[in-house]
Amino acid sequence: MTLFKRLIRPLALSALVLACAGLSQAQVKIKMTTPWTPGINIIEVDKHFVKLVNAIGGNRVNIEFFEGGTLVPPMQVFDATVSGTVDASADWPGYWAGQSSAFALLGSFPMLMTANDYLLWIMQWGGFAAFQEVYGRHGIVYLPYGVAPMESGLRSNRPLTTLADLKGKRLRMSGRPQGEVLKQLGAAQVALPGGEVYQALERGVVDAAEFSSPGVDWGMGLQEVSKHWLAPGWHQPGSALGVMINKKVWDKLGPEGQAVLKTAADATLVWSLAFLNKADVQATRDFQKKGVQIHRLKAEELDRLQAIANEVLVRESCADPLFARVALSKLLFLEDYKQWREMQGPFGFGRNPTLPDIAKVKACAEKK
Repeated sequence: MTLFKRLIRPLALSALVLACAGLSQAQVKIKMTTPWTPGINIIEVDKHFVKLVNAIGGNRVNIEFFEGGTLVPPMQVFDATVSGTVDASADWPGYWAGQSSAFALLGSFPMLMTANDYLLWIMQWGGFAAFQEVYGRHGIVYLPYGVAPMESGLRSNRPLTTLADLKGKRLRMSGRPQGEVLKQLGAAQVALPGGEVYQALERGVVDAAEFSSPGVDWGMGLQEVSKHWLAPGWHQPGSALGVMINKKVWDKLGPEGQAVLKTAADATLVWSLAFLNKADVQATRDFQKKGVQIHRLKAEELDRLQAIANEVLVRESCADPLFARVALSKLLFLEDYKQWREMQGPFGFGRNPTLPDIAKVKACAEKK
């Protein structure tokens, strides 16, 4: 080997290493949308996540965010993310129950987990893995970054004060399991996009409707088209929100870019609990100042709802092993946390719900 070649070879190798390093550090730009329009304050959770990513992403990753409806219709964001039409999208998992019943369970379930429960389950009790299993079947990596408090309940223009009052009524309520509970109460579930809830109440298309928590409902103007409020929001005692990321886009990020998104998601998860709760506190006062009357279901009626919801959970588990695995993960968390929650008494949070037969759910989860 000539002296020239001996000198130039290490320089060439160094140049190659530097070039590869430069390629690995090339910024990945992500086009992200959401189902939420500016009038729905859940979009603030999406924006907080994007702001954090762009602040700490440096030359690794940058997100360009588009409000709901600007790239694709809100209810098409799942398909758009799967196909790669968009790189990523915020969502509420329950909207995709038509793909798999397990999505409904990820988003929320009647009489089950609160927002605080979701936070613990996702971060320490296997919830994160459950999201990856369900979304992963569709080529999506999922980062939970929001936990929403109990939803308001039903809003109406005629007073509804008991479960018996729901019989024969047309109720806008999202969620497949929620519809199964309503069926057993003798009520009819009406599926409507969030943007149509205001007009449906105003025109009497439905007898009552829910959409989200008080802060969201107030921003949608529901105080203008309803006079009565039936609480609590048993149908969604807590909800999970997050971002769907096309798997090919996720892989392009590399370990450092992925760490940026995961860190931002974890930080937003905690922030969302405080932000949404504060909005709900103020909105509840605002609804009352507007003259909306609040009615509450009695304890024995909540017990009845718990029994019905448990029946639905077991039935759905035995119909779909994937649903059952997610259900089992949730139930094992609630069972594990039960003793410590009881010991905390008034210094803790949430409640210990009466759980269905865990052994039966486990048997369904183990089916092939």
